[in-house]
Amino acid sequence: MRKWVFAGLLVVASTGAALAQDAAAGEQSFNKCRPCHDVGPDAKVKLGPPLNGLDGRKAGTVDGFNYSDANKASGITWNEANFKKYIENPAAMVPGTRMAFGGIKDTAELGNLWTYVNQFKADGSKK
Repeated sequence: MRKWVFAGLLVVASTGAALAQDAAAGEQSFNKCRPCHDVGPDAKVKLGPPLNGLDGRKAGTVDGFNYSDANKASGITWNEANFKKYIENPAAMVPGTRMAFGGIKDTAELGNLWTYVNQFKADGSKK
């Protein structure tokens, strides 16, 4: 019985470490986004909107950012699947978007990036 408890604790501990590594890798990937987007407690509008509180937010709704008509009319509610699809190829998902980004094709990198961005609540604090 003790072996099973210990094994379970190891799984839980390794899962937490893996998530931390994913967020750290996602932070590195976010460097591709930083010229245009902010995230975190001091996030502000840049060339793109801040990405705080992205999960569950409707596209085109950050106050103070002038979205393209295509983005405002996209009907997207951000979640992990929509985020990954969009970041893979923004112009394909939302034709007419002004987001000039070639995309990220690597699925692991997309997952890490989502893990990093998704840790920030709307006020910029971490969940």
